[in-house]
Amino acid sequence: MKYLGIDYGSKRIGLAVSDEGGSIAFPLEVAPTNTALERVKKIIDEKNIGALVVGDTRSHGGAANAVTADAEQFVGQLARETGLPVSRAFEAWSSIEASRYAPGHTQHDDSAAAAIILQRFLDMHPKT
Repeated sequence: MKYLGIDYGSKRIGLAVSDEGGSIAFPLEVAPTNTALERVKKIIDEKNIGALVVGDTRSHGGAANAVTADAEQFVGQLARETGLPVSRAFEAWSSIEASRYAPGHTQHDDSAAAAIILQRFLDMHPKT
């Protein structure tokens, strides 16, 4: 089964997709948050996605932050409008980790952060 990973942000979301076996995550693209739901639904159809994995925006200690309420609303809307299972995955430090692999270690790529979030989920839920 293919998974779509989502790194939710107030201005843009990063998107990543897994291989068919759900083992390896690959950065896909970045989309503006205000049009993200429609883009995600299109990708689901184009890539034959079977499940969604969204980064949990809460801090390491579990506290909400400025985007948590909007992210929760987005997750609920995703579940209702796509009918696909939506899982949450630990996202703390994913953006920092993604920037480590960027040229010059200064760029931020939300799709790379989404791939890290998705890969963490896949690693925690190995296919047998």
